[in-house]
Formats: sequence, structure tokens, C-alpha cells
Amino acid sequence: MSRNFVFEIGVEELPAAYAYDCMDQLKDNVIQNLKDNRLDFKDVEVFGTPRRLTIIISDLAYKQKDLEEELKGPSKNIAVDSDGNLTKAAIGFLKGKGLTEKDIFYKDVNGSEYLFAIKNEVGADSKEILKTVIPDSIKSITFPKTMHWGGLNLKFARPIRWTLALLDDEVVNIDLETIVSSNITNGHRFLGEKNIEVKSFDDYFKVMEDNYVILDHNKRRDIIDKQVKKVASSLGGEAEIDDGLLDEVNFLVEYPTAFYGEFDRDYLDIPKQVVITPMKQHQRYFPVLKGDKLLPYFIGVRNGSDYMIENVKKGNEKVLEARLADALFFYKEDLRFDLDYFRDKLKTVVFQDKLGTIYEKTERLKKLAPDIFSTIAKGEDTKNIIRAAEISKADLVTQMVFEFDELQGYMGQEYSKVKGENIEVAKAIYEHYLPRFSGDILPDTKEGQALSIADKMDSICGFFAIGIQPTGSQDPYALRRQALGVLNIIKDKKLEISMAKLISDALDAYDKLDFNKDEVKNNVTEFLKDRIKNMLKDMDVRYDVIDAVLAGDIDNIYEIFLKAYELNDWVAGNIDEVLVAFNRVSNLAVKAEDDKVKPELLKEAPEVNLNDKFAEIKPVFASAVNDRDYTKALDLMTEIKPEIDAFFENIMVMDEDIAVRNNRLAILKNIYDMMLGVCDLSKIVYK
Repeated sequence: MSRNFVFEIGVEELPAAYAYDCMDQLKDNVIQNLKDNRLDFKDVEVFGTPRRLTIIISDLAYKQKDLEEELKGPSKNIAVDSDGNLTKAAIGFLKGKGLTEKDIFYKDVNGSEYLFAIKNEVGADSKEILKTVIPDSIKSITFPKTMHWGGLNLKFARPIRWTLALLDDEVVNIDLETIVSSNITNGHRFLGEKNIEVKSFDDYFKVMEDNYVILDHNKRRDIIDKQVKKVASSLGGEAEIDDGLLDEVNFLVEYPTAFYGEFDRDYLDIPKQVVITPMKQHQRYFPVLKGDKLLPYFIGVRNGSDYMIENVKKGNEKVLEARLADALFFYKEDLRFDLDYFRDKLKTVVFQDKLGTIYEKTERLKKLAPDIFSTIAKGEDTKNIIRAAEISKADLVTQMVFEFDELQGYMGQEYSKVKGENIEVAKAIYEHYLPRFSGDILPDTKEGQALSIADKMDSICGFFAIGIQPTGSQDPYALRRQALGVLNIIKDKKLEISMAKLISDALDAYDKLDFNKDEVKNNVTEFLKDRIKNMLKDMDVRYDVIDAVLAGDIDNIYEIFLKAYELNDWVAGNIDEVLVAFNRVSNLAVKAEDDKVKPELLKEAPEVNLNDKFAEIKPVFASAVNDRDYTKALDLMTEIKPEIDAFFENIMVMDEDIAVRNNRLAILKNIYDMMLGVCDLSKIVYK
């Protein structure tokens, strides 16, 4: 037998940014607490709107499972005194477990007797268990910011105004710090009724529907998406719908109705994003485009029906008009000045107290970016990259970016075009901020790639030089994100860049700082290695493959990823015997004093054969590595396995003759060093 349970938390409007994480936490908490309390169930679902969170537990058991648990206490010599009476330790154990002396017995454990007891607990009614499970699950939710209200100790993202709890048709009075649940709920704030009585679990869903609440957030999101697309189509265009905005709008409404508004066509003469940004970021509207061209419409989503929708439309048009008028004013004011004027103003804008101003940062970029550009775009003129670095941050002090900081980089690009800068310069200014977040687009031009890498490495190395590094979850300057940006650009754009030179050049640009360059360089290298390791894990590369690749030459960042992909596939084959052989090579190679093999000391056939085989495959191996055919290089290692096996089976490597011993170790070191051209196979875990 089972039953169904619904619990609703009625709140003041929940911040849209908190909604999805809050629901995930609530679901996980409820599931874990039910399991911890031995309550069987079929499924737990959590639905959300801006005004309520609803927990649905389906097919909940009538009662807990009965518990029979064997508990181990202290050893008998501690539990019983010389007179045969229980000691304080034993009595404390029993008292703590809610047991009595009649429940105990003694049992041998590895030659010593211990006090044991059997605890039997009859499962309680699920109704009673829910009175603990639900409050505990709610109180365990964490938010970026919380609120107190009404003198309660309870903290939540927004004040809780009511709770409802029904187990089939029975009200469960769950006490959430004086907020006691009932069977009373509220519908849509404007369209629904207040203080509605819900008679049963099954009635709850109909009550929500009848009172203009679309409870299922996934269904509501789909409705919004379809409505917005339909309205855009009726206007002869397509809505620009991004997931972030759609998710946010979804948690601003309980009953969505999409509508469109219009704005003056004169605003279409200014850069597209200048219109779109206030539309999306400030008003939560969806822009309408036809191809790449912005149309003079916007689509909003009302929290309600289409009643008097024309008034809603006019009100929203008026609000957007004010925003766009401001944007147009800022745009025209900024165009009165050239970019060098704004760049000069950067001399008063602090980047970081110890690292100087933004102006000084651009001066460092003028040194660093051209070198990177020359590496990835061999032979091309550096004139454009130097100019791009020079004015890359100029838009930060424009009125437009001061008001709409989301437009940094974009406005630099647009102002550059208007002021007659080369298109390569303009694109690089925009692209050097890319990627801005996980999954964002990457710079497409060589200038943009070089300037983006230079900008991010300048920040990383500068902060490391003054002793500021990410720790645990603390990363106030987003250095991890910037490092991932650098690595993703290099990986995806297949750039041949030396990690050591990149770090060294970035540190050299801080010629006025006093720091230990070698120490900081090592710290930054390890920091980047950790980011590479995390990236490879996310790509499902085996942990031992990651260790094997990072144990070898890691200077060429792009090569690290290529090696990891190919080694990951290669080790999936039946190669355990090969790994055993190379593990033996690795163990002894580290004892070699040098790699100089003296032919005159090669006495035995197995050592001659191994040295000859190495000499045979070495140039082929080197050619394969040079061609980035790492699978071929790895396969070549299997060819030398028979000679390695024969060597270890028939030769005493650690010969008493030191010269012979060192000669044999040198052979192994040569093989090991060759192997490191791809990876360290001794790191691979085999069966």
C-alpha cells in the first residue's frame, strides 16, 4: 500500500536566478532524507513558479521499514568491571542507543570479546516522518543571499507566507518554525482566488489550473517559447531567444501571455546591440530580427491573461522608449571624442592597486600581444595587433559602457569602425574579451586570439606575482575562468604556443614589480596544468592517461590535448603486457647516471638486440611524434617489447661491474626518454 503527498511553500516572489538551483537542492534533500528515514517511494518531483515551490512524492510507503540493527559497543574488559557489573562506559553506550541491559550480548572479534546489542525499531507512520523530513529538507537549502522575517530564526531567499501539506486527502500539520501547513493555498496573485481550500492530493493540480497557475516550470517554459516564436512570426521575423533570458522570464510569471510592442525606427540606425542590450538585460524583452537585421519590435511576456493587453503594450513601449533614448544620447555623446581621448582617461582608472592602471595594462598588452600574434600568424604585419592592444580598453570609460557594462568590447568595436580603424583592429577589440563564460564563442581572428590570450595571461601572471591566487572556492578575480579561456582558445584554434614562453613574457612585462620570477613561473605553470587536468577529465579522458601525458613534455599546450585523446584510445586496447614491460623500464631508468651507451661494453646478445632495436625505431618514432601521429609512435613501442622482455629475462641489469651496470641503465634511460616524447606509460594503470 502507498499514498501520494504534496507540500507547497508559498513565498514572496522568488528571485529568478535562484529558482533552478533551489529546486534541485530541495529535490536532492527530500530524496536523501526519505532514504535516511527508511521510507520507500516511487518518485520525488519539485515544481516551481515565482510564488511557490511544490514537492510531489508519489507512491510513498505507509510506514518506515522496521529496523533491526546490531550495534557494537566497547570491549568486554572495558564494559564490565572485576565484579561483573557494567561500567560507566557500557551504561553510557546503552543509554545513548536507547537500550537496556537485557538487550546486550558478547561476541568475539579478532580474538577479543566486545559488547553488542540488537536494536529493534518498529517503523513509524510516514505521516509522522514527513514532519521531520520536510522541514529538514527546506532548512538545508543554501542561497547566495537569505532573509529573516517576522522574528523567526528561519532563513530563506524570500519570506514564506503559507505552506500546504496533503497526504492523499489528509492534512499533515508540518511546523516550519510557527508556519504550520494546512490545506489552504492561493492562486495567481491577480487572476486567482485567495485562501482556497484543497480537499485532496488529486484536487491540488486542478486548483492550480483553475486559478491561473501553470505549476510545471518545464511546461510553462515551453509555452513561453512557443508563444514568443508565434508572435515574432506574425511580425515577419524571428525572436532572438537565449536560454538564460528564457529561464529568467519563466520564473517571473505563473501564467504567461506573450505580447509585442514597437519602438521608433530611428533607433535602428545605432548599433544593434545598443538596442538589444537594454531590451534584454533591463526589460527582459525578446528582440525580433529578420536575418541579421533588427526589426522595430520587442516581445514581452505578461504574468496574466490577454485582458487589456493593449494597455500593457503601451506601458512597456513607454518604458523601453526611455531606455533607448538614454542609449542614443550616450552613443552620440561618445562619438564626439576619438578613442585615444578615452584611452588617455584610463590613466586614472585603477586595474589593481599593486598592478597599476588600465592604461598601464594596455601598455603591457602592446608588448605581449604582438609576440603571441607573430607566433600564431607567422610573417603577418603586427601593425593591427599593436593598435588593437593600444585601444582595447578605451570603451571602458565611455558613457555607453558605464551605463551598460555588458557592452564592453562591443562598443569598442563599433566606435573603432565609426572612427575609421581597420576592421581587424575593431574585431580584435571585441574578441579579446572572449570567451566570457563557459560555452561562449571563441575569438575567430588571429588578432583577437592573440589579444585575448595576452589580456588573460597578463591578469593571471600579475595577480600571481603579487601573491593573489585562487584558493578553494574563492576566486574573486576570475583567474580560473581566464585560464580556461586561454586554454580553450589554444586547444580549439590549434595554436602552437609555448607555455613557458607565454608565462615568462607575461611576467617580464611587470618590470616594476619585485617578485621571484622562477617561483611565480612555477606556480602559474602548476595552475595551468591543473586547469588542463580538469578540462581533460570533463572530456572523459582517463585519470591515469592524464597523469601519463602531463608527466611528459607539457610546453606545447595544444600537443597535450592531442596526446591525451590518442593515448586514451590506445590504452583501451589489450596492451597490459606492453605496459608491464615499460613499467619495468621506467623503474630502472631513473637510476641511470646518463644516457651514454658504450658499444664496447655490450657483451650479451639481449642487450645488443635491445640497443639495436632502439636505434632502429628511434628515428621512426621521432618522425611520428613530429607528424603528431602519436598512435603510430605508441604502436612502435609495442615493437620493442620482445627485446625488452628478453633483456629482463636474461640480463642482470644491476651488474657488479659499475661500468656494465651504468651502460645497461643508459639503454633503459634512452628508451624511457623516447617514451616521454609522448607520455609516461608507467603512469597507466593496468589489470
